[in-house]
Parts: sequence; C-alpha cells; structure tokens
Amino acid sequence: MAKTKTTFFCQNCGSQYAKWQGQCTSCKEWNTIAEEVIQKAEKSSWKPEETTGVKRVAKPQKIADISANAEMRMHTANNELDRVLGGGLVPGSLTLLGGEPGIGKSTLMLQVALALPYKTLYVSGEESAQQIKMRAERINPGSESCFILTETKTQNIFRQIAEIEPDIVVVDSIQTLHTDYIESSAGSISQIRECTAELIKFAKETATPVILIGHITKDGNIAGPKILEHMVDTVLQFEGDRNHVYRILRANKNRFGSTNELGIYEMQGSGLREVDNPSEILISRNEENLSGTAISATLEGMRPLMIEIQALVSSAVYGTPQRSATGFNVKRLNMLLAVLEKRAGFKLGAKDVFLNITGGISVDDPAIDLAVIAAVLSSNVDIAIDKTVCFAAEVGLAGEVRPVTRVEQRIHEAEKLGFGSIVISKYCKLPKDNYTINIIRVSKVNDVVHHLFG
Repeated sequence: MAKTKTTFFCQNCGSQYAKWQGQCTSCKEWNTIAEEVIQKAEKSSWKPEETTGVKRVAKPQKIADISANAEMRMHTANNELDRVLGGGLVPGSLTLLGGEPGIGKSTLMLQVALALPYKTLYVSGEESAQQIKMRAERINPGSESCFILTETKTQNIFRQIAEIEPDIVVVDSIQTLHTDYIESSAGSISQIRECTAELIKFAKETATPVILIGHITKDGNIAGPKILEHMVDTVLQFEGDRNHVYRILRANKNRFGSTNELGIYEMQGSGLREVDNPSEILISRNEENLSGTAISATLEGMRPLMIEIQALVSSAVYGTPQRSATGFNVKRLNMLLAVLEKRAGFKLGAKDVFLNITGGISVDDPAIDLAVIAAVLSSNVDIAIDKTVCFAAEVGLAGEVRPVTRVEQRIHEAEKLGFGSIVISKYCKLPKDNYTINIIRVSKVNDVVHHLFG
C-alpha cells in the first residue's frame, strides 16, 4: 500500500499548502483551506487492467515534419451546438458544460446523446436509469444507439467503456465522480482534478470525445479548481432565466474554434428546440407604434442578429437620477447620455433613464450605440420611430457616427427581415450599392435627430 498523505487545498482556487492557514495567498479568500487525505496508487491509468509490454517514449519532432491531416469533426445533429463548438466535436477533445441548476444542461446533453448517429455512452451520477428513461421518452423515445450507465466510480466506468467501446462519452456530472486513487470525498478538489486527468488520458489515447457537465458556484463560476477549466479543451456556458423559455449557449474557451459564437434554444415540453432565426424572437411583433423602441443590427460571432432596444426616460422623483440597463453596459449608457447632452443639446441630467434589451440577452457590440441613442431620444420626446428603420453604427465622444465592422452582413440581415431603411455611418465602405433596402448615411448625432424627428 502507498503511504497515506494529507495535504491542504483551497476550496476556491485549488492551491495546495503544506499546512493550514487562514487566508489563501493565491485568491486572497479567507477560511477556504481544508485538509484532504490523498493516496495515490503506484500505477494510475484509465484502463481497467494494466497492459504489459514496451511503450515507446515520445520524441521531439520538427513542426515541419509533422503530418497535418484534414480536420475531422463529429457532427452532433444539433446545429446550434455545432456552431458554438466550431463545426462539431473534435476526436479526443474534452468539453465542459456549465450552467445554473435547472437551466437544462442535462436535458441538452441527453437530447444530443439520443440524436447522435454514433454509439454514445451517457454516464449519470445524479439520476437513476428510470429517471433518465422518463426524460428520454419525452425527448426522443426512438433512439437505438445511446447507452445509459448510472455509476460514479471511474474504474467501473472505464471497465464498461472497454466493453461497449462508445464513439462519444457524456458524463453528468464531473463533481459526482470519484476514483480509487484518491481517498477524499467526491466533489473535492483532488477528486475533481484526478477524475478529469483520467478522462483526459482516456480521450487523448482513444481519440474519443468526452463531454462533461459541471456544477457552478453561487458566483456563477464552474465549481472546483480553476485548473479544471485549463485542463479541458472547450468550456461552454448555458445561460438563461428559468422563468423564460429561451436559453443561450456560449463558449468561454475553445481550442478548436471561435469563442464569439452564440446558440439559442427554446425550452419546450419535448426538450430544447433550436432557434434558427433568433431575430424573430428578439423583435416583438407589436402592431402599435410605441415610443422608446429602436431596432439594431448586431453580430454574435458570424451570426447577424436584429435586436430590439427599449428605453424609458422620465422625470427624476428623487434628487439623483437613476441610470439602469439590462443587457447593456451601464457605464457605456452614461457615456452615450453625456454625448447627447454635450453634443446634441438634450438636457437629460435631471431625468431617469432605463434601458432594456429584449429577449434576455447581453450585447457588448458597439454597433448598437446609435440604436440606444435613438431609443432614448424617442422616449424623451415621446415620438415613435418607424418600425421599418434599423440602426448599425458606433457613436464617438465627439458625437460622430463611426463605422462598424462587417456592415454588409448587417444590411443583408435587415433586408431578409423586411426592413425598409438602415442608418449607418457616412464613412462605411460598401463593396456594392445595389441593395433593395434604403441606406441612410449620417456623420453626426444631430443628423440622426433631424432625420428621425425633424
């Protein structure tokens, strides 16, 4: 038997210490260091039985001598997930999916596992096989290639993997797994790190993609040591409000693709439905002309979106006016209000300003600046903006309207959705001018005011 050792780990960041101390020197948190018993076996491997034989040691190679094969992707039959991943799962990759409790992480992964055209092993340490069967009957009762395993011990999991040889493995969740090589309880720092290391070794040696579901803390970070996010190849975040039906999938880290892509789902009784055209759900179909509403053309990765921005300007009841924004940076809102007051002559210093981006999404694209200003001015003068007009431009501190990137994609999206006019910067360079939509070019904020309100 190997000698049993005890060491101290910070439960917040995973830093290791030889003895207990009150404050973690890495993350500066107090009373987060706890003692854990660790016991490593002499041989640690994902394989159920150690193989005897000679294994060649890897040698360094020149990068020019390494053969570059064509990139292979395993499509998940879920277009939104494939887009966020960068085209599909990469063989041998490890993907970590995190999100709030009850947001739909397990539903999404079970739905993907049932629809995959590959042999899939769904490992659950949180639900029984009967509970998973009840959800599977609601989502996709006709699947023939998905295997369910309710197990938390990694050695037993790898034994079953060796028997059925799945093409993809889904683990729900990494915090419930434990290994014999560590004696601490499941969910501890050392257990999460060791179980993840075993899964990484399995994925790289067999070229089998592994998807892990992870819990998050009350601060919104993935539970466990920060090294967990460094070890995996892709970190996905599943966001949304449980009181609303729409869910958003983002990539916080992606070694094989962009982190700017966005996937949108609608929660239904039969599972999560992919939203192919998110502009339709982000723009309300109200027939009445309401003031304080403007439409902007934004981009999330390679996907153009049309979003609706609502503003409410009212007289301040108290001495200090309120500035509130949902889905938009409050500091940038204050900057735009200062530009309106200094450059356009609107006295908004004694008025409350509330801003909301409909659909529950957060946008940091500077191209929505002009739409924010238009919505604020519309609410201030109580005059509705024409519903066929949209905006795509950045506003500078001097009150100038600045061009934005990939304006052609924004114009095509506005054309596709039936908008009659789009307001852009005068300095945008367009490769062609034969658009069916009316393009309005402006150079200053005052030009927008005169065009909208005369």
